[in-house]
Amino acid sequence: MKPIPIGTTGTYARTVAPTDLASQLDASLAAVMSTPAMVAMMELAAMDAIRPFLDAGESSVGMSIEVHHSAATPPGHRVRAKAEVTKVEGRRLDFSVRAFDEVEQVGSGTHRRAVLDAAKFNDRIKAKRKN
Repeated sequence: MKPIPIGTTGTYARTVAPTDLASQLDASLAAVMSTPAMVAMMELAAMDAIRPFLDAGESSVGMSIEVHHSAATPPGHRVRAKAEVTKVEGRRLDFSVRAFDEVEQVGSGTHRRAVLDAAKFNDRIKAKRKN
């Protein structure tokens, strides 16, 4: 892993599709973008931020996320997530994450990821499957 400067940012954007809706999780919920969909976008923005700094064979995994989903977004609206590196401790990275629809900020929070050797990680998963 190359050094990752504090303040490095990444983004991820997409249009809210039917599969992104809370009502897909449970029919009693509203037909608006679900919190899990927003969280996934925030994680993808964080991955976008660090991708240029990863060496061949490295990947990252999410360790924690704490978000506030502050506004509803209807299907068909474009949502953009942004992640900014706020702290680097060895292979552990902290991010400030935010999401915006076409009208307003819809979510914010913090996210932590760890950079790892993808082959070693996959070997651990294979060993776990045998149990």
